[in-house]
Amino acid sequence: MTNEELWKAVLGEMELSLSKAHFTTWFKSTSILSKDANSILISTPNAFVKEWLENKFNRKILDSIRHLTPDVREIKYVIGVPKIDLRQDISKAILEKDFEEKTSLEPDKDIDKSTNLNKRYSFESYVIGSNNELAHAASIGITKNLGKIYNPLFIYGGVGLGKTHLLQSIGNRVVADNKDCKVLYIPAEKLTADLISSIQNRTIEDLKSQYTKLDLMIIDDVQFIAGKERTQEIVFSIFNELHGKNKQIILSSDRPPKAIPALEERLRSRFEGGMIADIGTPDFETRLAILKIKSIERTYHLEDDVLSYIATNIQKNVRELEGALNRVMAFSQIYNKSPGLKEVKSILATYLNNPYKKTSPQSVLKNVADFYNISAADLIKRSRKKEVVRPRQVAMFLLREETKLSFPEIGQKLGGRDHSTVIHACEKIKKEEANDEIMRQEMVLIKERIYNSFDK
Repeated sequence: MTNEELWKAVLGEMELSLSKAHFTTWFKSTSILSKDANSILISTPNAFVKEWLENKFNRKILDSIRHLTPDVREIKYVIGVPKIDLRQDISKAILEKDFEEKTSLEPDKDIDKSTNLNKRYSFESYVIGSNNELAHAASIGITKNLGKIYNPLFIYGGVGLGKTHLLQSIGNRVVADNKDCKVLYIPAEKLTADLISSIQNRTIEDLKSQYTKLDLMIIDDVQFIAGKERTQEIVFSIFNELHGKNKQIILSSDRPPKAIPALEERLRSRFEGGMIADIGTPDFETRLAILKIKSIERTYHLEDDVLSYIATNIQKNVRELEGALNRVMAFSQIYNKSPGLKEVKSILATYLNNPYKKTSPQSVLKNVADFYNISAADLIKRSRKKEVVRPRQVAMFLLREETKLSFPEIGQKLGGRDHSTVIHACEKIKKEEANDEIMRQEMVLIKERIYNSFDK
């Protein structure tokens, strides 16, 4: 197994457990430089990514690598491509001190540096089904009437359902139709990082000026700006200036604007001022079509019964479908043969069984806290702040529904609260879920996070 094949397999695992924004931010332009008996050297594009991978993702990366190469005991990270003395092992790699980042890695040929758009995303490769018809139709309409209809367009849906593909397809179509059009696609996390950097460097006005000159601004995973007051203030200013000039704004999130916690009301009202479209879970026919298109893109042939098996057993999202396809392709590359249905069942056995593991209380608490942009510790504290009370009640309800814990046990999990408090919370949330559409959407999205949790 080559270093490139090994890293592709690792990236496939990482992509399944992360949002598109997280995955792109932290794993784009990374690669395995070299590997010896028990160490691996990974190249990163800059110090920020290097530090983040070391501190946040090292355990996951190591676990993923050891599934494929059990002898590996250590991972090291470097910035750019180091000069390596081939007479020594990678642990003694000699790094160039003044190595320029721009020459560190071969540029990603699919990414347009001026727009951040990936040319692989297009309407032609986007599979339309009952789950995304409205969002797709609105996206097509925007490309023909930029800034005149559906402004802003707000697309929401769970992880891995194709929001990013659709957003970038819009950008690519607009650029193709009008070369002079100024377009920028940016994940909200990257936008926040850029704003923070500009504030620190006192260049924030220059950055705002660049953004307000755009004809089309696309912000992916906008829920990440929630709770960040300064970022929201600047986004509000940029939004108003672009909108006032009839420039197109497109946003995506994993939930509708009303369900984004800690989002300023003035921003929420702006986000709701155009058109809101959701993307749901794809049906069987759509999943099968996606697999066939992905196979064609990779010039990789699988029999129809194999594709049908994958489409039948993986139902949650497109990213999981791609992950399963990547596993099967990795098998083919390693053993140099195309697997039949029996072999595919074996290859995907562990992968397919994961969704049926029992949900843990820790997973419920973590995902509820993440959804509402608070810490798991906040759920246990005695705080009566409304931004904590409601998530705590939701956590109580889901602990009862998903883990079947008794009311006293749930009370103990949440700071030793009385069982009558838990009963009241469960009844309250159950009633809200039955009568409030926004609450129903929140519960679906939180449950999806729990079911897709990497650590469950």
